[in-house]
Amino acid sequence: MNSFGRLSTGLFAAASVLAASTVVFAAAQAPAVSDRLTNPVAEFAGIDKITGRIITFDVYIDETVQFGALQVTPRVCYSRPETEQPKTDSFVEVDEITLDRKIRRIFTGWMFAESPGLNAVEHAVYDVWLKGCKQKSDVPPPTAAKADTAKPKTQGAKPKPPAQEQPAEAAPEPLDAAPAPDDTGAADAN
Repeated sequence: MNSFGRLSTGLFAAASVLAASTVVFAAAQAPAVSDRLTNPVAEFAGIDKITGRIITFDVYIDETVQFGALQVTPRVCYSRPETEQPKTDSFVEVDEITLDRKIRRIFTGWMFAESPGLNAVEHAVYDVWLKGCKQKSDVPPPTAAKADTAKPKTQGAKPKPPAQEQPAEAAPEPLDAAPAPDDTGAADAN
């Protein structure tokens, strides 16, 4: 074997060792998928360009919240533990309710909290961007809201039965009615 053959074999062996060590090093440096936290709530911010108001709102995963003419639906919201460098992202669908009441999808994709301008929704009137992911929210979860609507209405909401006639002296007076000027306790004197 000539020197060129030995050199190419040596280079091939060195390249193989280098490639294997690079893979091992990269695997050791890459965060494990288990380090990614799945969160039940995505926190968004939105601006109404007409009023200039910026509003922060929470949306549970797979639920839809309306912000102006936009409907925002996060599908997943991932974050990292606080001990690691923050990387927060969410897969979001945003629909617009048009003036003729049709729903039109204007955005489907990933939003990144650390780069809010990268994939924010820029609408003519409203902009929406991801602020973060949360484990808890002050907003009640959607299952609680659905359970509230499934409950029968309260007693006050039921129609009242027709009133039965009672003697006039037994009818209670309204609490907020003022006493008549000639009512000075003469009824007690009788």
